[in-house]
Order: sequence, then structure tokens, then C-alpha cells
Amino acid sequence: MSATEIRTRPSPPPVRPQRHRSVTKPVGGTIGSVALWTYAILALLPLVLMVTNSFRTNAELVTDPLGAPWPPNGQSYRVAWTDGSMARYFVNSLIITFGAVLVSTTVATMASYALARVKSRWFRGIEALFLSGLMMPIHLAILPIFYLFDALGLIDSRLGLILLYGASGVPFSIFVIATFFRQVPAELEEAAALDGANAWQTFVRIMLPLVRPAVVTVAVFRFVPIWNDFLFPLVLLRDETKYPLPVGLTKFFAENSANYSAIFAGLVITTIPLIVLFLLATRQIVAGLTAGMSK
Repeated sequence: MSATEIRTRPSPPPVRPQRHRSVTKPVGGTIGSVALWTYAILALLPLVLMVTNSFRTNAELVTDPLGAPWPPNGQSYRVAWTDGSMARYFVNSLIITFGAVLVSTTVATMASYALARVKSRWFRGIEALFLSGLMMPIHLAILPIFYLFDALGLIDSRLGLILLYGASGVPFSIFVIATFFRQVPAELEEAAALDGANAWQTFVRIMLPLVRPAVVTVAVFRFVPIWNDFLFPLVLLRDETKYPLPVGLTKFFAENSANYSAIFAGLVITTIPLIVLFLLATRQIVAGLTAGMSK
């Protein structure tokens, strides 16, 4: 190549630095975020008012309903907890709710493991029978349940409520937990059997920890409706000392209809366990609801 050809060859164009394009958020995403935050604020506003008004005196609530609780006054909690028998109602709710959740979750977990692992026409029929319980709300059967409990001597019994709530939660619990058991590889059970583990050891030590998010999710979703249920305790209980919080609150409201501060304190006492439960189990609930979405 001659020197003249080298001089006349055109030079390559200069390389321009690439500019990074800014990622714009879709309009729909922005509107959705604003709508969700607005809904969250509107949903939390009554809760905030309930808590703040519980730390004010009744005279302050009458003169300034939306004022700040300063200085805070906890006298209404003493009235609700001792004079209003909220302590007794609180203990009754804990016994009934935790007992029912324990019965429902234990039975459903063991049944789900068997239904998910045994390939049999009979077991499919049993699973369909369990899941058919989701088709009818349990409150529609209040009359036959009352006659059944009367025949069994379970009227005015907290044990009867525990068994009732535990049995009513089995269909939903099996529907959720059996799905998780089917996602667990069968090779894990075969490896456990080769190591000398029996069926019970395989279930407790290997399978149960793998489906823990589902078990926690089911327990939380059963805890809330049992804790808030009003109809069955009202119909099946006679002794006021056995009332749970939802029924006890009605009696407390009737006795303190003019003491608004004490009423707000009673509502806060009823709500605290639900808030604490969701705060402690949020991670497990999210894991249980989103498991399998990336598969």
C-alpha cells in the first residue's frame, strides 16, 4: 500500500459516548402505588384514633374528640382490664383460639401428608370429602350443631368450641398444606428411608420443616376468624365467666356505654394480639403465599 493511499483513506468517525436512558416508571404503576398508599392510610386512620383516644380521659373525648393524648392517661385500661373483666375474657379467647388452631393444624398437617403421598383412589375420595367442607359456611349449620352439642353435653363448654373451630378449619388447612407436600421431592423420603428413618421420623424431621411456611400461614388465617367470632360463643355458652372477647365486649359496652375512653381501651386490648401475630409471622405468611411462583 502506497503512502498516497494511506493519506487519502477516510478516518473512522469518532465514537460518541453512550448515554444511559433513564428508566421511567409506568403511569399505571405510579397510580397503583398512590392508590395503595392512600388505602393503607385510610385503613390505619381508625386504628390510630382508637389507640390515641384510649389514652385520653372521657371528659377530653367529649370536649375535643380529635385531640392529642397529652398527657397520656392509662386509667381507662385499668377500668377495662379489671372492672370490665377484660382479663378473664382475654384468657378465654387465648384458650379457645390457641386450642382450636392447634387441633386444626395438627390434624390437617398429618392428613395432608398422607393424602399427598399415597396414590390411591380411596385417598382421592377422602381428600374430595375433606375439601367439600369448603363449599358451605360453617355458620349455616348453627342449628344442627346446637342440637349435636346438646346431645353430647358440650353446651356451655370451651372444649366444645375448641373442637368445633378445629374441625371447621381442617378443609382449608388440607387444601393449602397438601399442595406444599406435593411440591416436595419424593427422593428426600427415599434417602431418609435408606438412612434408617421410619415414617414418623421422616415426617417430623424432614417433611414438616419444609412446609413450615404453609403451616404458619394456615395457623394465622385460622387464628383471626376464631379470635373474632361472635356467633358460636353467644349461642353455645351460658356462663359469662367463659365468654371470649367478642361476646364479653358486648357486655362491657352495655355497662360502660358512657365511658368512651374505656370502650376504646377494650377495643385496643382485643386488637393487640392480632397485630402482634401478623408482625411476627409476616415473613412466613409471604413465603407461604408466594411459594412455587418462580417454578
